[in-house]
Amino acid sequence: MNGELAATLLATARAAAACRLNAGASGNVSARHGDGFIVTPSGLPPEQCEAADMVAMKMDGQHAATITPSSEWRIHRDIYAAFPDAGAVIHAHSPFATALACQRADIPPFHYMIARFGGDSVRCAAYAAFGTAALSENALAALAGRSACLLANHGMIVHGHNLDHALAQAIDFETLCEQYWRTCQIGPPVLLAAAEMAEALDRFRWYGRPRRD
Repeated sequence: MNGELAATLLATARAAAACRLNAGASGNVSARHGDGFIVTPSGLPPEQCEAADMVAMKMDGQHAATITPSSEWRIHRDIYAAFPDAGAVIHAHSPFATALACQRADIPPFHYMIARFGGDSVRCAAYAAFGTAALSENALAALAGRSACLLANHGMIVHGHNLDHALAQAIDFETLCEQYWRTCQIGPPVLLAAAEMAEALDRFRWYGRPRRD
């Protein structure tokens, strides 16, 4: 196992907890490595882990670790298989994303930042028990063309190019979920029109990328 990557993975899991994306042993983080991936262990809060506790897995689900990998390793594995550009995955039980996930509804285009995640909405995956192949299949369906989705009655999942990018995606998505939750307390939000979202999606092709004239 790559020790440096394992240490960065653990640091990312701890940062997610510090940002209140996860609490205790909830949620999980992984990073692509070679022909497989490294994932956080099951049932251990990040602050109780060492880098050596991160679990290196093969794409067939095999591993040589004496510690059990996250129960959600299938979602991580299947995202890496389905999205060649995905270098890291974060699954979280963050407060606002989870609250919305319990409504089993997609997040509509109430704000142009929806486009950051690849479409004109963020979908909510159909419910399935945690750790199952069915949950993974449902998540992939909701992630088609997207980099984030809600998991019904569960939480959220995002993928990014690397661990730093995935953490930024998770933080931005939870922020967006909070904004949607808050505006719904006032009343139904005014949604952006299809043409307005199409423009936002087009502009997100370069948004956030440093440019030098």
